[in-house]
Amino acid sequence: MKFLPISLLILALATATTFAYDPSPLQDFCVAINDPKVFVNGKFCKDPKQVTADDFLFKGFRYPGNTANPLGSKVTPAFVDQFAGLNTLGISMARTDFAPGGLNPPHTHPRGTEILVVTEGTLLVGFVTSNQLNNTFFTKVLYKGDVFVFPIGLIHFQLNIGKTPALAFAALSSQNPGLITIANAVFGSKPPISAGVLTKAFQVDKKVVDYLQAQF
Repeated sequence: MKFLPISLLILALATATTFAYDPSPLQDFCVAINDPKVFVNGKFCKDPKQVTADDFLFKGFRYPGNTANPLGSKVTPAFVDQFAGLNTLGISMARTDFAPGGLNPPHTHPRGTEILVVTEGTLLVGFVTSNQLNNTFFTKVLYKGDVFVFPIGLIHFQLNIGKTPALAFAALSSQNPGLITIANAVFGSKPPISAGVLTKAFQVDKKVVDYLQAQF
């Protein structure tokens, strides 16, 4: 009997973990509808009687994204903000187009695991573990048809190392997995993070920090 409290604690922690992801729907669907006057953790539901088949259709992946930018890549998300039919379903997708040498820069999805499939080209991908695992770097070269998974919340990237354009599709375990691009968050925050903080954190001269912040 003396082990009962520990058993209950483990059960409670396991139960809490199951609620760390998107909640399960309590009805067939809950197509999102925006209400600019109210903020909630998620989206309001459209009247089910007003829902049509078009609410479950997303056309944004039909055409290539424009990769004519400094990174040479374009991500087209199909998250709940773009695809209302995903609301409460705990899943989303993204299409990423890459020019030769194009990069989807280091970023995280704080609320979703990502699984990526390469449909064209050759990608170098990788992710870094947390401090707890000594920031171990896992990386692979992916070819057409290969699938790779990026665990929830970990920093990861994809780089086209081929001489032709590349294309990949990702599925994520949340209707709204979030996106934090590391460079943007650190050097492009508004208002900017103090240069004193960044020079100490990165152990570089203030001129380097000023230069990086100016890029954003």
